[in-house]
Amino acid sequence: MIVGVIGSGGREHAICCSLNKSKKISKIYCLPGNAGTSDIAENININSDNFEKIKDFSLSKNIDLIVVGPEKPLVNGITDYLESFGIKVFGPNKIASQLEGSKIFTKNICKKYNIPTANFGIFNNEIKAKKFLNESKFPIVIKADNLAAGKGVYICEDQDQSIQAVQEIFKGKFGKAKNVLIEEFLTGEEMSFFIISDGFSFQCFGTAQDHKRVLEGDKGKNTGGMGAYSPSRLIDNKLEKKILDKIINPTLKALKDLKTNYKGFLYAGLMISNNEPYLIEYNVRMGDPECQTLLPKLKTDFYEILNACCENRLNKIKIEWTKQKSLCVVLCSKGYPENYKKNVEIRDINKLKLSSKDYLFHAGTSKIKDNIYATGGRVLNFVSLSNSFFQARDNIQKHLKDLNWLGGFFRKDIGFKVIDK
Repeated sequence: MIVGVIGSGGREHAICCSLNKSKKISKIYCLPGNAGTSDIAENININSDNFEKIKDFSLSKNIDLIVVGPEKPLVNGITDYLESFGIKVFGPNKIASQLEGSKIFTKNICKKYNIPTANFGIFNNEIKAKKFLNESKFPIVIKADNLAAGKGVYICEDQDQSIQAVQEIFKGKFGKAKNVLIEEFLTGEEMSFFIISDGFSFQCFGTAQDHKRVLEGDKGKNTGGMGAYSPSRLIDNKLEKKILDKIINPTLKALKDLKTNYKGFLYAGLMISNNEPYLIEYNVRMGDPECQTLLPKLKTDFYEILNACCENRLNKIKIEWTKQKSLCVVLCSKGYPENYKKNVEIRDINKLKLSSKDYLFHAGTSKIKDNIYATGGRVLNFVSLSNSFFQARDNIQKHLKDLNWLGGFFRKDIGFKVIDK
């Protein structure tokens, strides 16, 4: 089988690596890919937004399955477009993808189907939003109602911060936003909860804890993700049942009521408060770096799972996982998430000695001849499987010390809630 993977980040490198384990796959293309994917797939310089070129390439190469990694092409309807030409695609359609594309779309579903979430208000201009903030209690959460690569969220401690957030959103800091969402600040502990669905049945696909803040101790600005660990320390059978009954099942019913089915990964960002789950937001794809943390634990043939989803027979597949713990640390360019230098060489990367339980996924990298360069804010993802989170993190930090890349930085405390007690 020939598979095409759309995207260029660490998530897509992890997807390619998992697909590469399948004996049924003869060829992988990555569009456009990165320095890491080029070792196991053929990178094709086609942007993920260029649907027509992706279609033409897929047809010319007789690609059997397209796997869409990032959210933007999904929200813009790539699944609908490619399927209209008879191309098999793993990923939700345009309507279902509004769960991530519009936070207000999701909030309205929560309201109609009694899905537990934070109380909220929707505002289409600065004046109305500021008037609401004058009467609000703090801290408060402010979100842009559009895709923002995981960064369009503000947690504001006072009125000055909140007004600045509203101004930045309406001025287009995260792209064009017609509305701003203001919601109450929920207290508790966050958890990432994943399912995979074929539109008729679904299975749970693991849990993780992401570290969004740039500084240790979960402080500083929001990022796309500085690291993660799996499984979440919070998950048990009782909580899982609550999540499925109160959040996942009502959401899938809402989509069916809209005459659409959900096919793909669904990632629920949750707040767990007093052992009760509340929906913060949905993502319509695997998280990044949660994907890099989860997929190395997968024992079942990844291609078989994705293909079964596309053929509406996921209920025939038994998904199995290793019981080992997984931890991921993201190596970033200095200056991230603000301004950072690009095209900085990463020397000695090929000299790293990784065990069979250690993984290195490329994110923002490119290869020129045999040299690797950092081209993005989040550059490399180091992942380790172990019987303990402490040992996994220790393994990663040894590799980072060996690499000794002076152009980057990383958080040394990933997993501190399960390690540094």
